[in-house]
Amino acid sequence: MSLRSVISQILSSLKANPSLSNNTSDNVRQPKNWRHYVVHFLIALTLILSALWLLMLLGYQLGAYSPVTWIATIVIVGLLASVLSVKYRPKLANRIINKTTNKTINQKTTSKWLTGIYMAVWVVGLGWFFSIEPKQNRDWMPEVSQRVSYERDATNPDLITFTNVRNFDWHTDEDATEHWETRTIDMSKLSGIDVSNSYWMGPLIAHTLVSFRFEDERPLAFSFEIRKENGESFSALAGFFRRYELSLIAAEERDIIYTRSNARGEQVYLLPVSHLQQSEVKSLFESYLTAADELNAKPAWYNTLTSNCTNIIFYMARIVSGERLPWDYRIWVSGWLPNYLYDVGMLDANPENGGQPWSMDMWYERAHINPKVRGFDNQANLDLDASANSNEFSAQIRQGIPIPPLADSQLEADAEAKSAAQASSD
Repeated sequence: MSLRSVISQILSSLKANPSLSNNTSDNVRQPKNWRHYVVHFLIALTLILSALWLLMLLGYQLGAYSPVTWIATIVIVGLLASVLSVKYRPKLANRIINKTTNKTINQKTTSKWLTGIYMAVWVVGLGWFFSIEPKQNRDWMPEVSQRVSYERDATNPDLITFTNVRNFDWHTDEDATEHWETRTIDMSKLSGIDVSNSYWMGPLIAHTLVSFRFEDERPLAFSFEIRKENGESFSALAGFFRRYELSLIAAEERDIIYTRSNARGEQVYLLPVSHLQQSEVKSLFESYLTAADELNAKPAWYNTLTSNCTNIIFYMARIVSGERLPWDYRIWVSGWLPNYLYDVGMLDANPENGGQPWSMDMWYERAHINPKVRGFDNQANLDLDASANSNEFSAQIRQGIPIPPLADSQLEADAEAKSAAQASSD
């Protein structure tokens, strides 16, 4: 028999038995490499995390004990379990279906259909999430019930009259006598900025407030906060799911800092920002006015990661100071904000001009206001002169802290900040 005849017979037999036609058939499986397992692990992890996100959205929006939440949970978990079992445990899925229906399934087709249904459910949930609108008219807690507004003087735009400046008399962490006041300030008298960090949940998480100092007036503090409803409590996780509206509070320090340091027992640190021109301070103040206008025109959502009490301030400050405030992971780890300011030269490493340089530990020791106001009487002299009480509190929390002067020029501010940053790294 010729060679040509032998090859012809072999090819004929292979056509008759396609399963033997090559060594990559169903009967001879190729070994799977590590990339295959990594890809499938990531797919499974993505599906599980997407389901978890959807379940948390339902829980925070509708309530954990809502019948709708429970029904939706059963549907989502059932769909996810079916997708994963058909995709990754087809024999088990086939055995279960065969026992209940006496039928077998086509793995590829069934997996596509189940995945498509699951993704459709998830996309509906995502669409619902983005359709949830913030509101102005809810049953708000007293301390966030009002919205700050302002008017400029017609003849002098530096004169700003605020309405609904908060000045509560705090008795306990939950009990206070309400006072919403009107206060006029002169922006031409702005003399500096202080940042206060209030630690309420360990060293990584802090609430950040900004106080504006004036040459001949007590400071005015601003705070971005969640606008809690009566009976509502804060949850960092809920802050990812459009659960809280955002609120901007303008307040006296004897209210908004006292309630944290004295009434709630949080650890509060006040840090004067160095190497600023008055134009920068004024621009940041204007940014708060713009934020008040925007929130009054249209409410916005608080977000634990992207729009919280710290990074909103950073976004506004960076518009003012630009590259002097570089992007840094500590913008999202609010408890480390003081260290960030120290490292970029905005918290002076040599605040006493030629004296012993201050380390960050020294700053934390001097900036800690709780020992300074322990036992402060928040009710004293209120009947005689409420502003005197506010002045006294603001003076006490700044004891032992050198107050930096404003820089005369941008060149001077940049040079001093660069020098301070260099000193902090030495």
